[in-house]
Amino acid sequence: MAIMITDECINCGACEPECPNTAIYEGGADWTWGGGTALKEVEIDGGEVIPGDASQPPISDEFYYIVSDKCTECMGFHEEPQCAAVCPVDCCVDDPDYRETEEELLAKKSWLHQEA
Repeated sequence: MAIMITDECINCGACEPECPNTAIYEGGADWTWGGGTALKEVEIDGGEVIPGDASQPPISDEFYYIVSDKCTECMGFHEEPQCAAVCPVDCCVDDPDYRETEEELLAKKSWLHQEA
């Protein structure tokens, strides 16, 4: 499953630099698929292909947020999700809406970083 940031977030920013996929963004900040990954373009729902550096709208305007489709729970990088490990208020938690197996998370990592 992906990790999510709850509304208990104090906006300290400790989590953002820890993410190996650059899936964490400050509230109100646009995000991109390519940021922190090797993706040059992405096919989104409906078959539309967009550039990896195309700005996407923020998921939250108030708190730091995690783009679930870029979150691999640090699988293949670290033993545990680094955002949760450094969060001083324990607001980086499992997202019940995004359940993924270890195999799915590793496949997502390979896709994000264009590993053979």
